[in-house]
Amino acid sequence: MKKIIVIFISILIISIVSILIIYILPSKKYNNDYFHIKTYISNLDMDNDSIDDQTDIINNAFTYIEAKPKYKSAYYATGYPDDEYGTCVDVVGISLLNAGYDLRTLVNEHILANRNLYDIDIIDKNIDFRRVQNLLVYFRETAINLTIDYNDISAWQGGDIVVFKDHIGIISSNRNKKGISLVIHHANPFQFNYEEDILSTYEIVGHFRIS
Repeated sequence: MKKIIVIFISILIISIVSILIIYILPSKKYNNDYFHIKTYISNLDMDNDSIDDQTDIINNAFTYIEAKPKYKSAYYATGYPDDEYGTCVDVVGISLLNAGYDLRTLVNEHILANRNLYDIDIIDKNIDFRRVQNLLVYFRETAINLTIDYNDISAWQGGDIVVFKDHIGIISSNRNKKGISLVIHHANPFQFNYEEDILSTYEIVGHFRIS
């Protein structure tokens, strides 16, 4: 009996350590220069802050996660969350908003003009832009559509938007040791790191660039 308990405790310790290594302790990060990849610079600056859109979006994404938002799916009369909470769509929404792209307005206008493209019963400007499936449709129609092959590493740049099945995030400017981009995202209330190596483990359904 004691032997069984010892084995059980050993397995438990190994499992906990494995979880710490994989999900909590950050692994080494690499940048474009390490892989001799030219960093993409947009030729647009929507909010006229002297920072190109691509750089602006990735900078905003890092700023957003530095505040360590808490996870909660809720409706806001303001559209964008006005408290310390958010979900995956808010990583994208806030990052784009602070670069000059108001998805609350843009998605609503696109829905009104292209109702047949969206699976929506009742249009609601305050929540429609915070639905992953609506953003997938919107970006497919309005953004630059790129490869979903994560092994084509040079095609993935910090500030791109990746849409997974039922999830969304911003591509980081950091990469793993294979050159595959990390993702800035917010998936659940128990998330330790907001920048993670998930591009090859989630089902990718869209990869987009704003400008």
